[in-house]
Amino acid sequence: MEKRDYYDVLGVTKNASKEDIKKAYRKQALKYHPDKNPGDKKAEENFKEAAEAYEVLSNDEKRSRYDRFGHAGMGGAAGGFTGGGMTVEDIFSSFGDIFGDAFGGFGGFTSGRRSRRVNKGTNLRVKVRLSLKEVANGTEKKIRVNKYVSCDTCGGSGAADSNSISTCQTCHGTGHVTRITNTLLGQMQTSSICPTCGGEGKTITKKCHVCYGEGIVKKDEIIKIKIPAGVAKGMQMTISGKGNAARRGGINGDLLVLIEEEKHPELIREGNDLIYNLFISIPDATLGTHVEIPTVENNVKIKIEPGTQPGKILRLKGKGLPEVNAYGRGDLLVNVNVWIPKSMTREESKIIEKFRESDSFTPRPDKSDKGFFERMRGYFD
Repeated sequence: MEKRDYYDVLGVTKNASKEDIKKAYRKQALKYHPDKNPGDKKAEENFKEAAEAYEVLSNDEKRSRYDRFGHAGMGGAAGGFTGGGMTVEDIFSSFGDIFGDAFGGFGGFTSGRRSRRVNKGTNLRVKVRLSLKEVANGTEKKIRVNKYVSCDTCGGSGAADSNSISTCQTCHGTGHVTRITNTLLGQMQTSSICPTCGGEGKTITKKCHVCYGEGIVKKDEIIKIKIPAGVAKGMQMTISGKGNAARRGGINGDLLVLIEEEKHPELIREGNDLIYNLFISIPDATLGTHVEIPTVENNVKIKIEPGTQPGKILRLKGKGLPEVNAYGRGDLLVNVNVWIPKSMTREESKIIEKFRESDSFTPRPDKSDKGFFERMRGYFD
């Protein structure tokens, strides 16, 4: 199913402030909160959708990428919850403070259980080099990544067996300890992460002999990355949940994919347009001809009209690169240059001398093309 626009999900405009986005998310999250909609799967999906939209729009970097490239620029899931496989509990762990006391505690649902610490795996960053053809058509890449994955022996728990996991006796499984101290103003209650279990609510009496209680091990993994057509150098995609696994069954980190482009031997990219620098001879420019030029897919033949002037731009509509997450496509711009020989035979020089004497070869510059080479100099140096 096609994802909805994140701004539409939260009901805000594209120039909404961070505070407006936060307020809108809180409104949506409270509306579809599972405590208010028990057993309603549609409400739960809306709850997750709102959290995914907030996770992107509240982050300046991700919001900027989303504004430029839409969902395609976010690697499909955009680091979002539904794409990353996060549960409702994970959402409360990340954004529970936004709900305040609206549901009697840390997001509702037996607040002690939900306040347990959730481990988060670290993100990984990789670079992917694409040819111009891959940029034009989109592609799927398989890359090998050495990263932390869940331990197969213990299933990521870090324990030798199920009998080796027990509820923490210090916090009784809540992950937090509460202390009451007497002050001049009366008794003060404070809560902090349990020092015994580190906020996880459980302890391991016998560790796994493979991961030594961590629940993760280093391993190579082949990851498929679907890259949409029209991406650009410097663009970063986020593949949710494909980063390092978290210790003892937490939330996986993300894989950040930085796009790089291989230089094409003949075509120059400028946004979604492509530029080709064509050189033709004086006779061809004078009499006209047909020439083959390269495109991303193959060669095409174009006509050079008689009397074509140096600096003439021929535009081939739709032969450029596609827009990311859109239907538009750039053009191929053919910049015509007339090749002037640096040396000639005596016979050739005599022919040129005759041209010089001819009125037809008296220069008549087209002022509309003045300054073209200055504008394009950077492309062809």
